[in-house]
Amino acid sequence: MRGAAILLCCLLSLPAWAERMIELPTRPGVSLRFLLLEPPGPPRANLILFTGGEGLLKLSAAGELGAGRGNFLVRTRQGWADMGFRVAVVDAPSDMPRGLLGDFRESPEHATDIAAVVDYLRRGAALPVWLAGTSRGTTSAASVALLRPDKADGLLLTSSINAGRGSLAQLPLERLTIPVLMIQHRRDDCRASHAYNLGPVIDRLRADAPRELMLLDGGANEGDPCQPWAWHGYNGIESRVLGLAGAWMLAHGRP
Repeated sequence: MRGAAILLCCLLSLPAWAERMIELPTRPGVSLRFLLLEPPGPPRANLILFTGGEGLLKLSAAGELGAGRGNFLVRTRQGWADMGFRVAVVDAPSDMPRGLLGDFRESPEHATDIAAVVDYLRRGAALPVWLAGTSRGTTSAASVALLRPDKADGLLLTSSINAGRGSLAQLPLERLTIPVLMIQHRRDDCRASHAYNLGPVIDRLRADAPRELMLLDGGANEGDPCQPWAWHGYNGIESRVLGLAGAWMLAHGRP
């Protein structure tokens, strides 16, 4: 119940004017919906957030979330905006009503969809675009950056998938030349994102590009170890994660 209470508080604190739903055509006959949050002051960077699981938000035409409310990046979206980011929280595309199944996160079609969101953000603010994923969203962020390197200026990977389907260790991360920040909970007990499995992922990142791994501890661990109210979702240490990540990203953003 404590996790639900925290989530309700976060939702109630969202100003009504702070977010709106955008729907873009991305591929022939396909559209993508996302929530757009503007910062309270001049924007400092653009940020696209990828939820985990099957990537479903089930956004209504009114911009109401039908799924994914508790996800770490989704529930903290206003916090990113408060730090100066223009935030886009992306849903699954219209041709994937059941979510990003199979290897879709690694597909050219997914990269094309997100490229349309990047172009929209850059038209509104010609600033660096960061791709941020949590859990299975890390596969999306890294794959899009690899397939469309012109669309990403930096990566934030939290609770990275480092085992099984979608493992980052299976991607050609050595091709990335952009800054990469990885954040992981030391005690993350999700079978696909144990901190001790990160070695092969880190080894693939280029040493001549800005990269950093932050291992955190603390917070609460409630429920399924792969769900957002466990250590996997930084339950209780959200502010610390946002503060560390936001400062690093803004310091390493390309002009």
